[in-house]
Amino acid sequence: MALPRPGTLEPKEPSPRSRQRTQESTPTGTAELPPSAAPGGRGAGAGRQLRVLLTPLAVAGRRLLPQKRLLSAYGGAAAGRAPAGKRRSLERSPRKPGPGSLPAGTGSGWDSAWDEESDGSDAGDSLLNGDSELSAYERKRLKNITENAKFFAALKLHESAARLQQMANKRQSHGTKRPKPKKAEDETVLRRSMRLQRVDPPGIPLSELPARPEAEEYPQVPAGPLPMIPEDQVGNSELTGDLLATWMRISEVKAHGTEKLTSDMERYQDSLNSMVLSEDSIKKVVKYRVCSMAIHPSESIILVAAGDKRGQIGLWNVSCRAEEGAHVFFTAHNDQVSCMQFSPFNPAHLLSVSNETLRCGDVTRAVFDEICRSEDNDINLSSFDFLDDNASTAIVGHWGGKVSVVDRRTPGTSPELSADIGFKRTRTVHVHPVNKHYFIAAGSMDVRVYDVRCLAAGQNKPLSSLRGHTKSVASAYFSPVTGSRVVTVCADNKLRVYDTTSLAPTVTALSTIRHNTTTGRWLTRFRAVWDPKQEHCFVVGSMGQPRQIQVFQDTGKLLHSFFNLDCLGSICSINVIHPSRNILVGGNSSGRLYVFKE
Repeated sequence: MALPRPGTLEPKEPSPRSRQRTQESTPTGTAELPPSAAPGGRGAGAGRQLRVLLTPLAVAGRRLLPQKRLLSAYGGAAAGRAPAGKRRSLERSPRKPGPGSLPAGTGSGWDSAWDEESDGSDAGDSLLNGDSELSAYERKRLKNITENAKFFAALKLHESAARLQQMANKRQSHGTKRPKPKKAEDETVLRRSMRLQRVDPPGIPLSELPARPEAEEYPQVPAGPLPMIPEDQVGNSELTGDLLATWMRISEVKAHGTEKLTSDMERYQDSLNSMVLSEDSIKKVVKYRVCSMAIHPSESIILVAAGDKRGQIGLWNVSCRAEEGAHVFFTAHNDQVSCMQFSPFNPAHLLSVSNETLRCGDVTRAVFDEICRSEDNDINLSSFDFLDDNASTAIVGHWGGKVSVVDRRTPGTSPELSADIGFKRTRTVHVHPVNKHYFIAAGSMDVRVYDVRCLAAGQNKPLSSLRGHTKSVASAYFSPVTGSRVVTVCADNKLRVYDTTSLAPTVTALSTIRHNTTTGRWLTRFRAVWDPKQEHCFVVGSMGQPRQIQVFQDTGKLLHSFFNLDCLGSICSINVIHPSRNILVGGNSSGRLYVFKE
């Protein structure tokens, strides 16, 4: 083993880890040694060897890693779509070349490895072969990246993604257009049998049957008098004659005890408990919804009249046990029959009102006379009541808010007077039982008492106003004997009773009863009517279960409920009570009548 010469500098051998770190961090370029320090050179210190270890230094403005340039080179369509600004950012910023760097334009640097006009397939090779600044580790790593980039470029994933994107853009929207119906001539003619074609087997066509004229669903009733010809018994006049003869016969008998008596409350409750409903006391009298009812004052025969929403009037002899001839109905109006009454002076007359006309059915002449007709379509009739005991004059309410005075003794169908009472709508009118010149009118949210003697064509001032209603009022009626009470039905689900003994300018409610009056569009609105035999009790329909008809006292106390679980299963909106007998009749929305009697 040779010993080192004196004066020779022998550096310490670096460890493998330090050597690898030194190689990975070797700066760009090759350090040139002066001739005196070159290996093998002869200098001042001949025979000496000098080894220089270069430590890595941080270089400002270091260029991008090679793999990013490779990804750009093999980016395909995606790289081609990159904005110009981003592509410029990938280029190396120019810097001053070092002592050992290659001059620009020699093709061995990063700038020569990327050509904008090249497809990028040779970028990896140029980097590996032309760039001597990389270490062995970086070259091996760059080689792997280059091979992977070539493999993915061969798969053409970017082209497939571009095609899929184009297909997605061309896809039609979810909303499909509705196909147009085919024309009749384009449709395939279906095979039909000769029987359906009305052709004989030899091919001779049959004679065509005459076309039947289509009957109107709701035939219009002409103006003027109408004969009493029932709709369901045109060919059988004997049955109709029997019912009309019964009506005429019972109208000739005067009722005993014309003065209305008021019994005590205990006896009255006993009479209510004695009234029951049976299966033979139920009958469909009219075709459609019952809008009004009236009961004949006879004490021997129970004769009930009902009017429906299509202008039909039905008569039912409840006392007749035979099915045939028990009831008939006539078409006397074109619209709903909103109010009807038997004349208190001559029960052979049945008066009814609809939107366009007020008629009087005279059974003695078997005709419906026309008393009053509304020539203006905007002025429709809603209700009426008699102003005197002989029923020769009447007060008529209009849906438009006005009222009219009609005299049956004058010829023609025009009213004697039309007065504006300041209502938007007048639903019911009712005359005071004692002072016949007073009448009460119920409108949208107004209930007022007027004096018929003071009516004028212009604005009219009321005698009294009944306050407290917050919604539309369906009805308002005086008590039957003295008229000291008024009961109203309001759409705010309340029944109100007022004291009208003195008829003060403003009257507040005496009692308020919570009651469901929301009947909806398919039911007739409730109307609370007084019992003619009892001054302080009234009857009203109910929405409760089981279906029932309720009797209230003017103090708000519930006295009785009429119900039958087996027979009564519907709501009776319209009710009427016999003036002298313990009989209650209720009508529902299907045209049926239910009779509670002793």
